[in-house]
Amino acid sequence: MVETQGGEPGDGAAEVLDRPLPDGVRRKVVQIVSDGFGGLTVGELPAQLRQYARFAPNRRAKFAGNAMAAAVETDPLFRQRIGEKLREAQPELAGALDAASPPPAADPLDVAAAAYVLRPHGWVKLVTAAGEEAQRADAERADEESRAELERLHEELARAREHTRTETERLRAELDAVKKEGESLHRKLRSALSDVKRGEAALRKIRAEIDAVRAEGHAQVSAAESETRRLKTRLGEAEAALEATRKAAREGRSVEDMRVRLLLDTLLDATQGLRRELALPPVSVRPAETVDAVEPGRMTPKDIAARALSENDPAILDQLLALPQAHLVVDGYNVTKTGYPQMPLEKQRLRLLGQLSQLAAQTGAEMTCVFDGAELVAPVLLAPPRGVRVLFSKPGVTADELIRQLVRAEPPGRPVIVVSTDREVADGVARAGARPVASAVLLKRLS
Repeated sequence: MVETQGGEPGDGAAEVLDRPLPDGVRRKVVQIVSDGFGGLTVGELPAQLRQYARFAPNRRAKFAGNAMAAAVETDPLFRQRIGEKLREAQPELAGALDAASPPPAADPLDVAAAAYVLRPHGWVKLVTAAGEEAQRADAERADEESRAELERLHEELARAREHTRTETERLRAELDAVKKEGESLHRKLRSALSDVKRGEAALRKIRAEIDAVRAEGHAQVSAAESETRRLKTRLGEAEAALEATRKAAREGRSVEDMRVRLLLDTLLDATQGLRRELALPPVSVRPAETVDAVEPGRMTPKDIAARALSENDPAILDQLLALPQAHLVVDGYNVTKTGYPQMPLEKQRLRLLGQLSQLAAQTGAEMTCVFDGAELVAPVLLAPPRGVRVLFSKPGVTADELIRQLVRAEPPGRPVIVVSTDREVADGVARAGARPVASAVLLKRLS
């Protein structure tokens, strides 16, 4: 019956849809084809749809939707067979479409899809009207959705504004709290910086005190070391004196006796020298001798004034050596390195000792020349010249210490002259009662 109607003139087969099938109508058409698809045999299906014959309706609609829509559009026979299945499934709707009076309560998309498949007279209008209705419904739905979305957005905006206002107030409160906390922290920081500065000042003060205490400690240690060395030197001198005493005792004589005899000889010579100096007569004073006059051979005030010599005048050395029992102690290397330092040490010693031997022969004074043993690389094979005692300091003992030992070994009152430019040596021997003389004075006298 459908095929007859589809071929009769004046039915809807000749009508053509001049626009694309609306999406809603197309989905409905695919659903109708999928539902009727299962009632057809494989031979009744178009060749391009036979591979989907065993698919479930939903799966068929998903994977073969485009192919089924194309087959309905281009294959009238397939469309007619699907229409028959539709008439069997929905006879009321199909009858109403044949009578050109679609039910008013039916879904326009269902009506348009059924009209598209069945192709009754005026189906194009139904499809177009359904598409317009669907568009209108979509537009209304979209409008409602837009209004609902707009209302929702308005509500969200209101909530956002309220939230923003609340959040702003909260942030302002937090900002105020942070500002107050920052001010408090700044005050604490300033206080901490002040404490740090005070601490640094106290630390600098403590460090300065520590440095001062450390320097004082070093000075005390140095003084203690110097005192220890001095005591060791004195101990060595005491041991040497003890050994000399023992040696003298073995020889049957005492060092003290020797010192006393030497001092006595010094006093006797000094007395004789004083007598010669004062020109005292060997007998008692006579009345005539009280008369003020100048006798032959006696010093005049002019001669006495000429004795006031400069410290650098070599004549002063002759006056000192002219004293009774005078003992000249020479710091050897101090003299040679002052006068002729460019010469080798051996030649320096020989030159100085030769000149001292001549001076001893001229003055008759006792002479001792001291050399520093630290300057030696090997023992010195030296024959001391006549009238000069030559001594070298022992290892660990300097020539300066040996000179001080020689001065302390002399009895008080004996004239001892020490030749050295070393200020420490000069001051030390001066405190011990000796007369210091600069090396330059001896060099002038020797030249």
